[in-house]
Amino acid sequence: MAIVTIVGRPNVGKSSLFNRLVGRREAIVDDMPGVTRDRIYGQAEWRERAFLVVDTGGLIVNEQHPLMENMKKQVNLAVEESSLILLVIDGKEGATWMDEDLADLLRKAAKPVIVVVNKIDDPKHDDLAYDAYSLGFENIIGLSASHKRNIYDLMDMIIENLPLEEVVPEKAEEIRISIVGRPNVGKSSILNFLAGEERSIVSDLPGTTRDAVDTVITRDGFTFRIIDTAGLRRRSRIREDLEYYSMVRTLEAIERSDVSLLIMDGSEPVTDQDKKLAAQVMEKGKGLVIVLNKWDVLPKSPKLGDRVKELIRDEMIFVDHAPLVFSSALSGRGLHKLLPQVVTIWENRRKRISTNILNRMVRDILAFERVPSNGKGKFLKIFYCTQSGIEPPTFVFFVNDPDLVTVPFRNYMEKKLREIDDFHGSPLRIFWRPKG
Repeated sequence: MAIVTIVGRPNVGKSSLFNRLVGRREAIVDDMPGVTRDRIYGQAEWRERAFLVVDTGGLIVNEQHPLMENMKKQVNLAVEESSLILLVIDGKEGATWMDEDLADLLRKAAKPVIVVVNKIDDPKHDDLAYDAYSLGFENIIGLSASHKRNIYDLMDMIIENLPLEEVVPEKAEEIRISIVGRPNVGKSSILNFLAGEERSIVSDLPGTTRDAVDTVITRDGFTFRIIDTAGLRRRSRIREDLEYYSMVRTLEAIERSDVSLLIMDGSEPVTDQDKKLAAQVMEKGKGLVIVLNKWDVLPKSPKLGDRVKELIRDEMIFVDHAPLVFSSALSGRGLHKLLPQVVTIWENRRKRISTNILNRMVRDILAFERVPSNGKGKFLKIFYCTQSGIEPPTFVFFVNDPDLVTVPFRNYMEKKLREIDDFHGSPLRIFWRPKG
């Protein structure tokens, strides 16, 4: 996926522009210069093309300050990793010497650049954008991020200047697996076991794997594309420059895959990062296998497995459909179960239930179960249900009032759907729509 990076000196509106491009408020927007110090990312889509947008901290190239030196290092890396740069300047102030220093920095990178002249709120001030041509770039656009003025024109320019997407050749029945997890939990060792050879560097040093690496193997008549990824840390712990892009690539790997193997450390299971990764897999609608690795190094005690399984199910109840595998990358324990589990989940994500069976379930529920109400005599009515898609299986219930649907009732309906067929390992998407 192409990366578009926003750069500029402090307080020119980079974060406001970022929020407009990704379509939701993720970056902190404040009048205080330098509010954004860490890189913030989000996915944008326009004209059937998706790309990642990165917001960087405000940079003054020639300021000699430890913090600014670190930000310069961050911006340099962002530029190096990017497909396109948006250089944002303040249209009311015009191109300053700080903007010129940034322009010099970007010219050396030899990456395509669009100069975004921000804070032009009124068409009568459009001529202020012409001043930006002094920075030496061909693509100039005047806009107002805060008022959403000319944002769509900018999106068109971005798509026109992005390189063509590289299509990874994949066989029709290729099953794509992403291996994700925190650093140093044994992801590369598990990949090497599955591949049957040393495909990834294995080291005790956390963060050895930086990029996503594809490995293609064939087992039992199935072709698997395994995507190994760099380990993720909590955002507050992201210190090294490359770790930020490791996180971006991990999310890309989940997006590309059919099934994710979430590797957790047996000595420290169910961390906040593990939960966030599982939530990302769920949000993307991908299949999930939870792998508790390094099981062999834990001190043996009665019913340890039952206690750990109960802990994981309690802490990660939102993925209680996912199978749990106890493994040891060192001895190979449990790893032979992974590919058969992946195949089953891959098949489960493609299952369909006929409308007749679904509506028989609806009739039984309406006949024997209590349905939600608003407390004032208005009860939920379900007219019919249909499956609208697969990968993951997606169901639409047509009702009299979607606002009457409660979370417990929604969870109950998911349970009933899972009783109809085997969907273990796959999330289900359920939508409630008003009839007509």
